[in-house]
Amino acid sequence: MNADQLIAEYGTLVYAATFLWTFFEGETFVIFAGAAAQQEKLAFLPLLLCAWFGSFAGDQLWFWLGRTQGKRLLAARPGWKPGVERAMAALERYDTWFILSFRFIYGVRNFASFAMGLARIAPLRFAALNFAAAFVWALSFAGFGYVFGHALESAFGDLAGYFHYVMLAVFAVVVGVMVMVGRAKPPAGPSAP
Repeated sequence: MNADQLIAEYGTLVYAATFLWTFFEGETFVIFAGAAAQQEKLAFLPLLLCAWFGSFAGDQLWFWLGRTQGKRLLAARPGWKPGVERAMAALERYDTWFILSFRFIYGVRNFASFAMGLARIAPLRFAALNFAAAFVWALSFAGFGYVFGHALESAFGDLAGYFHYVMLAVFAVVVGVMVMVGRAKPPAGPSAP
């Protein structure tokens, strides 16, 4: 079964996958989904909404994790510290502009939302700015795929048809690794006085 048949048979699942994918990251997936919408294999508006709300929800979760569990999680995962520090420095320097643009900066999206929760940004302010920025992000990437769909298909040829499978496999591997790492690491106990 190729990607066209997969989309035709399981179209609603593609929208759910878009929501889940964008909950974590998903720029490339959204571009190719936008190209599929341009070829009328998907509907653009539901795709846009799923990408928008998936991106918004993912960043809200990271924000609340930073706000409610930030110090504990950072102590348990010291590898996060450099990313969080970079995000905090950018937030301190650029404030609102950073909140509006962090999702466009590769590699800092989740750390940025987490850092903003740690920084005690007002929840309603973050939610409003995050909501607007998630819309611009989703429209940008889905729109790029939609506008340049034919060019992407020409550039990648038959590979574009298999891209969805590759991205699904990568997603499954990433989730599997996250689950295994989470199970292998013992929870941090209370610190000794």
